[in-house]
Amino acid sequence: MQTRLSAEWVPRAVATARTSSEAAARASAVGDITLDDAVLILLVEDEPLMLILAQDALEHGGYSVLEAPTGEEAIRILTERSSEIAGLVTDVRLGKGANGWEVARHGREQKPSLPVVYLTAESAEEWAAHGVPKSLLVQKPYTSAQLSTAISTLINEASITTIG
Repeated sequence: MQTRLSAEWVPRAVATARTSSEAAARASAVGDITLDDAVLILLVEDEPLMLILAQDALEHGGYSVLEAPTGEEAIRILTERSSEIAGLVTDVRLGKGANGWEVARHGREQKPSLPVVYLTAESAEEWAAHGVPKSLLVQKPYTSAQLSTAISTLINEASITTIG
C-alpha cells in the first residue's frame, strides 16, 4: 500500500546553524525527552534549506535526526547503522550518484521493515514503479505536520507488525 500526501506550502525559513544543545532543548520542550531517548530517523536531502526544514519538523516531532546529504552517504550509514535507524525520510532526486529510490531499496535490504517516506516535487508519478512497498510519498511543498505524521504512521505500523 502506498499513500500520497501533499500540501500547498512549506514554511519559509532562513538557514541557520543549529547545535545539538538547541536540538536537545527543542526535544525537551516537546516531552522531556533527550536526543538519546528519541527515535532515530535517517534524513537524506541534498538541498541545505530543505534539509533544515525537514530536520526541524522531525525534531519538533520528537525524533533524533541523522543527516545524509547524498545517496552514497545514506547507503553507507544504512549499511553501518541500520539496527539503530527506526525510519528513513529521503528526497527522491539527490543529484549525482544514488537516488532516493535506490537508498530506500538498500535500506530495506538491510532492514526489511524499515519505514520509508519519500519527499519529492517532481517524481510522484514514478512512485508506483520505483517506490518500496508500504512506503509513503510526501509531495513538496509540504507542512511539518505532514512529514511528522507520515513517518510516525509508518513507524507505528511497523511496531504493530513486529509485536503482532
